[in-house]
This record gives sequence, structure tokens and C-alpha cells, in this order.
Amino acid sequence: MSEEILFPEALSAAVSSTPAPLPRNALRRMAALVRLIEQIATQPIYRQQVLAEAPATAQHDPGHGSLMMGYDFHLGETGTPRLIEINTNAGGGLCAWQAQKQATGSATLRRSKERFIASFAAEIRTFDESPFPMRIAIIDETPQEQFLYPEMAYYAELLRQQGAEVVIASPQELNASTEGVFYRGKAIDLIYNRHCDFYLETPELAGIRAAYEKGRVCLSPHPFAYTLFADKRRLPLLRSDDLHNQLALNAQERQLLHDLIPESALLSSFSRDRLWSEKSQWIFKPVDRFGSRGVLAGRKITRGRFGALDPETTLVQRLVPPSLTIAEDGSSFKTDYRLFTYRRKLIGLTARLYQGQVTNLRTAGGGFAAVSIGN
Repeated sequence: MSEEILFPEALSAAVSSTPAPLPRNALRRMAALVRLIEQIATQPIYRQQVLAEAPATAQHDPGHGSLMMGYDFHLGETGTPRLIEINTNAGGGLCAWQAQKQATGSATLRRSKERFIASFAAEIRTFDESPFPMRIAIIDETPQEQFLYPEMAYYAELLRQQGAEVVIASPQELNASTEGVFYRGKAIDLIYNRHCDFYLETPELAGIRAAYEKGRVCLSPHPFAYTLFADKRRLPLLRSDDLHNQLALNAQERQLLHDLIPESALLSSFSRDRLWSEKSQWIFKPVDRFGSRGVLAGRKITRGRFGALDPETTLVQRLVPPSLTIAEDGSSFKTDYRLFTYRRKLIGLTARLYQGQVTNLRTAGGGFAAVSIGN
């Protein structure tokens, strides 16, 4: 029996003791939307449209999945879940496990670990038919300085218990080229990619990009998955009637996409003057940045900042205010819900409780929370 790995004390403040309520029907619709989106992403018509505007590195299909994908939702005023964004390297899975364990017991944590390990096995098996990656690198930009570094360390130990050699490293610590990726002379089989350069465009990722494009390393998540799902330009495409017609979606599928994906479009498609007059109804997001980085609430944006937004790289998304979760002491927290998935399967569910403009892990009493499913 493997020795239990203790939850890192450094992340205890990122776990909330307040469960977030979620109606069962809302969860069903969220899961149905995820399955539909991931089915659409396999279709040649969809891929052709996406890849026509994707950068070169995203054209390469490595043939395997994407570890720890996340779909983030708000509950609208009517209780309808609305998809705010998709992430291909969603962090916080460990905090989500811990919150659920505190609410429901150790069996939940055990199942979460098993799903996590199984996804690594599936990735390498699809990549080169190996049963499990022998050497894994978990990479990020200066990983030891990241808030979620203790999560990476926990994952590393969990994977070591399966017999893998695991290193946590920045890209600069790896020797990577078209020959492969190496750490201290040993070949890396799989890279768990936590870096936010989603398209591998920065110089420090050039070697990893070369190895990835040559099929020398299993990189997950990878640029192909990012361009199919997480580039924010996909949200208006997934909601568009033109795509629905081309894919011959049925009425139920069309309704699900329209109901659960908020209206959005590139800034270039709007009248600037009209948009300025309605700005409080919208959120402005860079199309290719992670999470809340660069997100601007329309009600707070200045005329100067509004005028400086790049029309081709700014997504304008209809504002969907988050629902509120009330703690035992009466404190209220804005709430969003995240579904962790792997290859169209739901592998985890969590909520994030916060105060302030955007999701954060700095709110006292907030953080990742268990989800309480109700009728």
C-alpha cells in the first residue's frame, strides 16, 4: 500500500469549508454541454475553421488527449449555468480534492487520485503504447515561485508512487530539441505542461516545441487542444448558427449551446460608440491569456483603456454575474463552478468562492470548495 501523501499546509487557505450548492439539473446540463463541445471538436468542419486561423504549432495533432481540462461556469440569474471559459491547464485540482474530502470523506480523494493517475497512463499509452510514463517533467515558468507549486509537488509524489521518475522544472532546466527532451541526460517521456505560453511561442519553449512537433515527447496539455477548446475565439464559434447548420445539429443540441454559452464576439465586430454606451453589460477579455489575466469589467473600464483595446485580440462577452454562496457566519461569496475533464469524461467537480472583481485564492474563508448537489 502506498504511503499517504499529506495535503500541503501552504495551500490550506485556498480550501474553503463552505460548500457551494448546485442544482442537480444544472450539473446535468453542464456535463451535457461539455460532452457536446468535445464531440464538436472532433468534427472536420469545426477543425477546419479553427485551424485556418491557428498558429503553426497548433496545427500539429499529437493524437492524444489533454490532462486536467477545466470548464468554468457561472449560474445565471435564472439558475441556468453559463460557460464563462475553457482551460486546458486548469490548476487547483488538489485543492478541489481536499475540499471534497473534508465534506464527504476519504473515498472521494481516493477516486480522484485514481482518475488523475489513469489519465497519465492513458496519455502515454495513446502516444507510444507504453503502460505508464517512466520519466515525467512537470513544467511551469519558475515553478517554485508559483502559488500552486505545492500542488505540483504533491502530484509529483503521487506519480512517483506509480514508479515514475518525476522532476518539476522550468523549461530552461531541460535540454530539448528535435532529438527529444532530456533532464540531466535522461530522456523525458511525458511533460505535464502547466506553462501559460499555450502556443509554445516564447524562446525558452523553442526546444520543447521542436521535440513536440517531431513527436519526441508526449506534451499534455498541448497547443492543438488549446486552439480547439481554450482560445476564447472558440466561444462565439461554438454558439454560431452557421456552425450548427454545417454540423446538422439537432434542436436540443442547438438550444443547449445557445442557453449555456453567453453571447460573445471579437471587439472588431462591434460599433465602438454603441458598445461604450452599453459597456456595463459586457466583459472584455484577451483571447489567448490564462484565466482572469487582463480581464476588464465594462462598468469599470476607462475611456482611455477602452480605446486602447486591440479589436482583433479582445473578446467581448456578455456579463453573467456569478451566483452567491452564503457561509454559516453570513459572509457571502461570489461563486463559479469548474468541471475537470479528460477525454469527454468528468473527473472532478469544484466551486471557487471569492470576493472582488475576479476569481482569486486570497479571500478569507474562500477558495476551492466542495459542491453540494441539490434538487
